[in-house]
Amino acid sequence: MGAGDLDLCYMSAIEALAAFKARTLSPVELMKAVIARCEAVNPALNLVTHSYFDRALEQAKAAEARYGKTDGRLRALEGLPFASKDYHAIKGEITTIGSKIMEHNRPDHTYPVTERLMRAGAILHIRTTTPEFGYAGTSHSPLWGVSRNPWNPEYTPGGSSGGSGGAVAAGMTTIADGGDGGGSIRIPASVNGLFGFKPPYGRNPNDIDGPHAFLVQIGVLTRTVAESALLQNIVSGPHKADIASLRTRIRLPLTYEGIEGWRIAYSPDLGYVQVDPEVQENTRKAVQVMFASGLQDFLPEWRYEMDPRVVDLVERGSRVSAVEFERVSRTRGWMYQKLAPILEDYDVMICPTLAVPAVKADHTNMDPGFTINGKSVEPHMGWLLTYPFNMMNQCPVASVPTGFAKSGVPTGLQIVGRTYDDARVFRAAAAFETATNWSRHRPSL
Repeated sequence: MGAGDLDLCYMSAIEALAAFKARTLSPVELMKAVIARCEAVNPALNLVTHSYFDRALEQAKAAEARYGKTDGRLRALEGLPFASKDYHAIKGEITTIGSKIMEHNRPDHTYPVTERLMRAGAILHIRTTTPEFGYAGTSHSPLWGVSRNPWNPEYTPGGSSGGSGGAVAAGMTTIADGGDGGGSIRIPASVNGLFGFKPPYGRNPNDIDGPHAFLVQIGVLTRTVAESALLQNIVSGPHKADIASLRTRIRLPLTYEGIEGWRIAYSPDLGYVQVDPEVQENTRKAVQVMFASGLQDFLPEWRYEMDPRVVDLVERGSRVSAVEFERVSRTRGWMYQKLAPILEDYDVMICPTLAVPAVKADHTNMDPGFTINGKSVEPHMGWLLTYPFNMMNQCPVASVPTGFAKSGVPTGLQIVGRTYDDARVFRAAAAFETATNWSRHRPSL
């Protein structure tokens, strides 16, 4: 693949749409470039479950024709390559959820967020890997095998939206969807050097089980903040499939003012996590970048003490009884009572996304020897700082890239906002993006 074609693979959605409209780039050219990229790098990364290349090229030709009509009615994402997590139902298409027992499953409906992206003109060309039933922060499964990180294939692309995150980072797609039930958008964003946004509960419609899956929010993975804002404006809003979807819609700007005069609270470890020194160092550097961006004041070393009973219940997962579930529900309120005064006094809170840059690609949740800083850590969720904010699900949370570990794997920082204050999180992320220009980095595949 030539340098010019590779540049197309890393063109932002906003740049691509502008080039389509200016007739300096064809949707067919872009689709051919990302397909060639998929064919070149996926054998080493294993991020794709199904591909639809011939159909995608036909749809790209139709999009090209629409751009050529002076009176053509263009959709918001007309002609953009799109990857969808092989967990999200798409009507008539095999959706395996990473499980052998689902390998012939053809849903009779499409996830609302996925449907809205495609109706806006995004062209589905690949489905991406996920762990079986989306249960892990990695992306390997009995059906599809081990998915790998484009920055260093020894490590995971994250999970459970790891295939989507890895595909965006590898230039195999322009945009991708994902779901976040314990960090499954933010984890791949962190380890792949992307922007990942967990919307607050109800902002984006869930599937028909949405009211029950209150921990899970559906969203997107992109290389830049503006792309995510563009997509959020398309996928958010009420939907008949999800009674919990919010009636009131917001429109996020694509550009933002700086954060001069802001006050930010900082927790290095949420009060309970062993954090790797490389993550600590990159997080400290991120705080310095924010000061250089105009930050006025911050609350240092804030100790957010996670209730150990909640940690234990989350880790035990399926063994939680109805009584314990009720206790967790009550504790969610207690958790936010601890956080709310901080968010009222400070504009946002920041903390690492993960305790380590990434775990190995074949990391299992049963590893009894998993350690951080020489201390034994629960291998399933002990390296995540993401899931408390699924418990406090009305808070919008983003993960932004902060740098790289010696392994070459990116690290990430979470930006936590007040309930339903999405725009403030995007503004902080945009200021940090402007200061660091993180999207200029590409893995050397």
